Amino acid sequence: MIGEPELLWTPSSERIERATITRYAAWLRQTHGLRFEDYEALWRWSIGDLEAFWASIAAFFDVRFDTPAARVLGNREMPGAEWFPGARLSYAEHIFRGKRDDDVALAHASELRPLGEWTWGRLRAETALIAGGLGELGVSRGDRVVAYMPNIPETVAAFLACASIGATWSSAAPEFGARTVIDRFAQIEPKVMLAVDGYRYRGKDFDRRAVVQQIAHETPSLERVVTLGYLDGSGWEPGFPSAGAELTFAPLPFAHPLWVLYSSGTTGLPKAIVHGQGGVLLEHLKKCHLHLDAHAGERFFWFSTTGWMMWNLLVGVLLTDAAIVLYDGDPGYPDLGMLWDLAERARMTCFGTSAAFISSCMKASLAPAAGRDLSALKAVGSTGSSLSPEAFRWVYDQLSDDTWLFSTSGGTDMCTAFVGGVPTLPVYKGELQARSLGAAVEAWDPDGKPLVDEVGELVITEPMPSMPLFLWADAGGERYHESYFSMFSGVWRHGDWVEITSRGTAIVYGRSDSTINRGGVRIGTSEVYRAVLSLPEVLDALVVDLPARAGSQRGWMPLFVVLRDRAVLSEGLIAQIRRRVREDCSPRHVPDEVRQIAAVPRTLSGKLLEVPVKRILTGTPAEEVVSRESLANPAALDYFVELGRREL
Repeated sequence: MIGEPELLWTPSSERIERATITRYAAWLRQTHGLRFEDYEALWRWSIGDLEAFWASIAAFFDVRFDTPAARVLGNREMPGAEWFPGARLSYAEHIFRGKRDDDVALAHASELRPLGEWTWGRLRAETALIAGGLGELGVSRGDRVVAYMPNIPETVAAFLACASIGATWSSAAPEFGARTVIDRFAQIEPKVMLAVDGYRYRGKDFDRRAVVQQIAHETPSLERVVTLGYLDGSGWEPGFPSAGAELTFAPLPFAHPLWVLYSSGTTGLPKAIVHGQGGVLLEHLKKCHLHLDAHAGERFFWFSTTGWMMWNLLVGVLLTDAAIVLYDGDPGYPDLGMLWDLAERARMTCFGTSAAFISSCMKASLAPAAGRDLSALKAVGSTGSSLSPEAFRWVYDQLSDDTWLFSTSGGTDMCTAFVGGVPTLPVYKGELQARSLGAAVEAWDPDGKPLVDEVGELVITEPMPSMPLFLWADAGGERYHESYFSMFSGVWRHGDWVEITSRGTAIVYGRSDSTINRGGVRIGTSEVYRAVLSLPEVLDALVVDLPARAGSQRGWMPLFVVLRDRAVLSEGLIAQIRRRVREDCSPRHVPDEVRQIAAVPRTLSGKLLEVPVKRILTGTPAEEVVSRESLANPAALDYFVELGRREL
């Protein structure tokens, strides 16, 4: 890295003093005699003495073990590290413990429902009813319950009901098509499916009853489908759940499956990733308290569907004393100001979103604070892809100078972020604040040597409790090993390019399998996007580096751009694009061709389809590399399918 980026924010002494991580450091000093001069020293201890660190997390947050563990870490090798062997506990019990019935647990709104609230008393009662109803349907410990439901309070209650009885949860958003859902759910052989009758999106109602029937027909293990009348407002179907149930918590092994998450499915059948009750509990206690710094009286929001791991992490915020805010609908309907309106009405203290949403607001010249009272808003979080330096600046230009902006990076694989926010550290333009406690993140060169101030493979060199227990239907562990450990033996390779700076901050450059290598010089695609999207005419972009075409000695690197309304891809604009890439990236990475497209294909969580597009343009049939129903805009793929047929 050359020079030091612009300092955008420094936490006040009051914020540092109030932060839970400050209290945690003081507790370590008082109870264990451990003193750390700064966050970097605390982080190094957390990865250097794993057993002491994770034991301290369990003790500081008073994790209640029904049966205590013989030790913190049994087998230490990856994959296969064994955490808290012999311990038994309940994730759901820790969600509800100490909560007063009259306090607000969650606020919620959707295109179908006005802003409302559920108290802890209501959430507890609804969870108990659903748990009882599942029990009457024969669901018991270890059975899988799947949900085809949106981001509404009933879905939260249904998940907590499963966790309380030891059933394993898995969910998909109702906008997913039948084949995408079947590809996920059928793998894990569920016993019961909970589903809505339909949903509303962009002001239009979508009846999903026929889709639910198709999913049920092609998932042979299902014994029962239970419907929630969400679209018609009728609630749970008659007879479910039954009244009079009391909420109890089954003590479960630390490694008992809590839920199954799925990889994006852009390169074939999605991986079914299994996480454990105890591992998720410890990781989310650490993440939500120490890194998200959620407190009593606060309202924490992150826009997500139930098909993205950020929904699971949002529910994990209930492990703190903060309330959460749910929204179901299009974040850009009727316009991009809608979520900011909700932030005002719900009195959000943390506004969590995607980098793509922030970039869209910036490109639309939106002024979130204009005409809105956002005085409650203290923090903005971003994830899903890299947040550009310009977007960092935009947040501070548009909101208060005292806004804590934290960009985070992690993944579905561990259901957490292992690089991201620390409430006691400064924010530099374009950089993630630090590596998370307990996450031994490094940037490695191809020979496995750590790099500082240089870009390398993002690896994790020590085990974490929320690493997958296993992948479903991978009895020998071959797919698990191939997914994460095939490049460096015994070391988790995540698949991102990252730079760890000498100041301890991080910059994530995107997926390493979509890197552009031109003349031996490699850069991440995010660097090209950063250059191109700085032009006001360009709203979105996708670049791929393809092998040499027939008769050529070099590869072909086309750049596809989405332009603002009434903008024209003239020779002058193409020249500007090329010049910007040449100056900001390198002459070697100037695109060979610039083409205009209507939309960039993205997954439902907003991620670019760089690798699938590359494979389609090199001759692989689209149906072999991507499930259209896993896309937010399936029609956007048609251009590339036709291009592959016509020209390549």
